[in-house]
Amino acid sequence: MPQSQKPILLFTNDDGIASPGLWALVAAFRGVGSLLVAAPREQQSGMGRSMPHYSEGRIFPYQAPLDIEDCRAFAVDGSPAQVVQHAVLELAARAPALLLSGINYGENTGNGVTISGTVGAALEGASLGIPSLAVSQQTPTNLHLSYSDAVDFSAAAAFTRRMGIWLMAHSALPDDVDALKIDVPWGADASTEWRATRLSRRRVYFPTRPERAALHDAGKLGYRYNSDPAAAEPDSDVYALLSDKVISVTPISLDMTSRTDMFRLRQILLDEREYGH
Repeated sequence: MPQSQKPILLFTNDDGIASPGLWALVAAFRGVGSLLVAAPREQQSGMGRSMPHYSEGRIFPYQAPLDIEDCRAFAVDGSPAQVVQHAVLELAARAPALLLSGINYGENTGNGVTISGTVGAALEGASLGIPSLAVSQQTPTNLHLSYSDAVDFSAAAAFTRRMGIWLMAHSALPDDVDALKIDVPWGADASTEWRATRLSRRRVYFPTRPERAALHDAGKLGYRYNSDPAAAEPDSDVYALLSDKVISVTPISLDMTSRTDMFRLRQILLDEREYGH
């Protein structure tokens, strides 16, 4: 197939251009299309869909592994969402057929997904009309900001390849599904089952108070991990991953409107206004 006819697959992440998780995902799509990698120059975890004004947007060519053919790679100075914009506007010859964000070190489940740069990049792609997948691999918390080779991404990469190829070949997703969030349990293999899930309202990572003598001292927030799924909804991503140890596939939407009864909400708000409560 001529280069001009090959579908462009755009890869990004929030762990940075050198992350093994990113390159495991790119390698899994060899032969599927023209591979374009654009990822942050530095670690950008926790950036959500942010657009920091201080990002300079500098773009640098990056040497892809020699065994990955038909691949162009770039390190970009910016948040994951900004990287997606730079890639679409400046690096892609035409609209990407698919955006793949990940594979992230650490799962992105529950109500903390708005913090995730992995999910933020996928939502940015979706907002530009690109079918998008956000992929995360559950890992021990001490590996979240690492590039540890102790993490096996093979099951996550293989599952995402199957899902990505299907997504490129079909337009069957409901109109209100803008992206798919995939979370793979620790220890998953080729036989691990998957389940369609909803986003849990439960928080998994809880902020911890900085330790410092005075408020003007440096005080970096930390987090603690609560892996008990007992309080999670049985049909949720948290329960699927932490309790049943299956791959969670969660449809997410750019429409963040609450699923409430609008007529009832109007009645409540009118009552509040009339009675001054």
